[in-house]
Amino acid sequence: MAKVAVYDIANNQVGDIELNDSVFGVAMNEGLVHQAVVMQLASQRLGTHATKTRGLVRGGGRKPWKQKGTGRARAGSTRSPLWVGGGTVFGPHPRKHGFSMPRKQRRLALKCALSDKVKSGDLIVLDSLDFAAPKTKQVVKLLGDFAVSGKALFITAEEMENVERSARNIPGVKAIHSLGLNVFDILNHGKLFITKDAVARIEEVFA
Repeated sequence: MAKVAVYDIANNQVGDIELNDSVFGVAMNEGLVHQAVVMQLASQRLGTHATKTRGLVRGGGRKPWKQKGTGRARAGSTRSPLWVGGGTVFGPHPRKHGFSMPRKQRRLALKCALSDKVKSGDLIVLDSLDFAAPKTKQVVKLLGDFAVSGKALFITAEEMENVERSARNIPGVKAIHSLGLNVFDILNHGKLFITKDAVARIEEVFA
């Protein structure tokens, strides 16, 4: 098992923790992780884009001219896709873009993402994380103490409103709890701050 240092919010080491290799020591499977990210983003698409076919375009009910004798091509409606102002052929229609993956594959992709953060040294374990009140400057100070200037993700064991509200006003910074853990957020943020309780909760579920 990999041993990782545990810090307080002021970047002082207060101990060590051993991470379970079955969760934080998995070999990277890039294809599976990519599929998990595509699945997550696809499920967030609204799918409300729509175009009108010739039957949906307003007007065009009258035959524009008689069938024979005009010298023109035969036409039955001014809303034909061949005409300006006509309908659209094979255009998009409202639908769901989401798809699903097997449960074991989703879990393995999550383990791969967590393991990659451990290998790259971007996973920081905190002894605890809680604020008495939602204050953005508390998160700014924490990031400054750890010399983090890019994107950062905070993971707590349970939903902590003060932490989430303190982080949401900072661009590139997000706070979630262990039940909302997902592959996209892990990969989309450079540094991963996770509490000891959250590590225990994740290992309990995924180990």
